[in-house]
Amino acid sequence: MKKLLLGTCLLATPAFAEGELKVYHWFEYIPEELVQKFETETGIDVTIDTYDSNEAMLAALKAGKIGQYDVAVPGDYMVKIMGDEGLLDTFAPEDLPNFGNIAPQWLDVPFDPGRKSSIPYQWGSTAFSVNRDVYQGDIDSLAILFNPPAELQGKINVLDSQGEVLALGSIYLGIPQCSQDREQLKALSDMLVAAKAHWASFGSDTAKDVLVSGDAAAGMIYNGFSAKARAEGANVEYAFPKEGYVVWMDNVVLLKDAPNRDNALKFMNFLLDPENSAAVTNYAAYTSGVTGVDPFLADEIKNSPENNPPADQKGFFIEACDEETQKLYDAIWTNLKK
Repeated sequence: MKKLLLGTCLLATPAFAEGELKVYHWFEYIPEELVQKFETETGIDVTIDTYDSNEAMLAALKAGKIGQYDVAVPGDYMVKIMGDEGLLDTFAPEDLPNFGNIAPQWLDVPFDPGRKSSIPYQWGSTAFSVNRDVYQGDIDSLAILFNPPAELQGKINVLDSQGEVLALGSIYLGIPQCSQDREQLKALSDMLVAAKAHWASFGSDTAKDVLVSGDAAAGMIYNGFSAKARAEGANVEYAFPKEGYVVWMDNVVLLKDAPNRDNALKFMNFLLDPENSAAVTNYAAYTSGVTGVDPFLADEIKNSPENNPPADQKGFFIEACDEETQKLYDAIWTNLKK
């Protein structure tokens, strides 16, 4: 894990310091300047450790890191899992003066009804991008990943993320995400194993870089990472496949036994300010879950093709399976990664 230590130069005198904040966060997802702004405004020292998948974050917390961090940034389905496993604390709306800035569609969400443990952070999609210098054919199907044309075989990077890989595989086959049907599960496993023969790598934190460097000609990717790759000069096009794609909402959650609970609430409230939320959007190239951000957004973010899916294409949230069903999917993933 990378560790980002921020603000020590800003808080040189102990008299000014107002404590600490320990954040468990996705990689390359928050601008350093915004964290420094929070430190300057509050006098709180922020430490950020990073992870590259929801599952890695959950495993680390369950392995003993709960009680070491104040907040984390899980995806929608992972919020529900963490809540069900007793890993989250709760707060009242009045604890966050900016609570009213939450966009209405992200307020009463099924993974945290009424927002008692989480606030919206950013939302976006997961599909794939293709280097148009390498492949000029249609990219309207998830077959690009799971039954790729000859030009892309051996040149595909896939996210090292169980949730997204299995969800997109299920969408491609047209089967439920939490199926208990043995034939459907076998079909999913067989399809993924066959597709793996055409993949060059698994990588989440490198998903953008391999497209920019040319080490991959196509890749499963988050829409914001694809926009960044394009901005860095890669001739890539992000696809919204006809079968569907994954839609996700990342959320900042208050963790159980947070050692700096009050500072965690200050940080969450800070992120609900439209200008601060827009700073994350401008950096990460996703979409904010807060109202009032438009005046602060860069034009290239507002007009990004990665943020404007066709009206006739459908997105699906990753579903949280019950414990017994999840074991079946864990087995498929373990077999795929061996």
